[in-house]
Amino acid sequence: MRGLTISTLAVALALGATLGGGLAQAADTKVVTAARLLDVATGRYLDKPAVLVIGGRIAAVGKAGELAIPQGAESVDLPGATLLPGLIDMHVHLDASPVYGGYNSLQFSDAFWSVTQTANAKATLNAGFTTVRNVGADRFNDVGLREAIDEGIVPGPRVVTATYAIGATGGHCDSTFFPPSMDQKAPYNIDSPDEARKAVRTLKKYGAQVIKICATGGVFSHGDEPGQQQLTLAEMTAVADEAHMAGLKVAAHAHGAAGIKDAIRAGIDTIEHASLVDDEGIKLAVQKGAWFSMDIYNTDYTQAEGAKNGVLEDNLRKDRDIAEVQRENFRKALKGGVKMIYGTDAGVYPHGDNAKQFAVMVRYGATPLQAIQAATVNAAQALGREKDVGQATAGHYADLIAVSGDPLADVTVLEKPVFVMKGGQVVRK
Repeated sequence: MRGLTISTLAVALALGATLGGGLAQAADTKVVTAARLLDVATGRYLDKPAVLVIGGRIAAVGKAGELAIPQGAESVDLPGATLLPGLIDMHVHLDASPVYGGYNSLQFSDAFWSVTQTANAKATLNAGFTTVRNVGADRFNDVGLREAIDEGIVPGPRVVTATYAIGATGGHCDSTFFPPSMDQKAPYNIDSPDEARKAVRTLKKYGAQVIKICATGGVFSHGDEPGQQQLTLAEMTAVADEAHMAGLKVAAHAHGAAGIKDAIRAGIDTIEHASLVDDEGIKLAVQKGAWFSMDIYNTDYTQAEGAKNGVLEDNLRKDRDIAEVQRENFRKALKGGVKMIYGTDAGVYPHGDNAKQFAVMVRYGATPLQAIQAATVNAAQALGREKDVGQATAGHYADLIAVSGDPLADVTVLEKPVFVMKGGQVVRK
């Protein structure tokens, strides 16, 4: 621990000098203390920690009373609480709401969703999720939200934006609820590898930081089934190659076994849902290093509330058909060694309830630490942002949450954080 204190103090000195004042200058400097800090990489606790924050990043971590603190630093004391790094949800839709299911959303203007997403972002941040990946939004809503959050105009998490999802004509990501006379279609449908490449280039041009594709049918679309593959291997390979050439990662909505396997073969980075994965798909994911993001909580909400919110019975039927299969396949994939990230599909259920999935993951075979790692170190690595988020160590953003109790003994304490800090700014206490 003494070695850790010395090394992190060196980082603090370097950061302080960078900010123009060395360790003695306390501008934008805080020290956060608590009963314990969970090292999410190892599962070990540091008792009576002190976390030094300078300029929005963690400068040093050590023992309270032993770590050198600049004069005048603001003190944030959280007696009895457990500190963790801010949580990461890898699959949200901030401009969506479960309250307006089916055709109920048509009563509102297009701009309604760009406004309501600000409330959803605030609820997500208050729930302790300081980073999210928004995998699909209409009208580039998520880009505008990200810009407003980054400018400090509205509160919210760090948002990694996918903009529009790319899908096949008539597929899950197309507009499938209207007759031909209305000529409704999604703007980024692709039906060839060349169209796939152009879609990736266009979305990146307008703000995509990750690319989202729909490889198979889905639950809340019309006229398809979750197991049906909708993009070819050649089309998915073109997306992955073009995105990776541009430095972007790719997420694939994929419920069906065939679509999952072709997405992995194509080089897709994260497989969303993975509901009907088979043994071959699990082995392929391990071999290729693909991440699974399995939203195994939201059925609890959709089956209880969906009908009263206007969700069509056919969609609820598909939801019922795959729910338990997906959960058992989560157990099987985890046991088989597939790398897991935390993705909930928030927007299908209310934003702010993101942490309810932790308990379901534990119920279906994950240890509390594995569930927490899926939402911290694993998610950060899958994002390619492991130097910035996912851990509470020197150099990372000062994204911190605190809970009452021991999350390794009772993971449900993560559902009610008592403290949230993002980038060194206290959001909730």
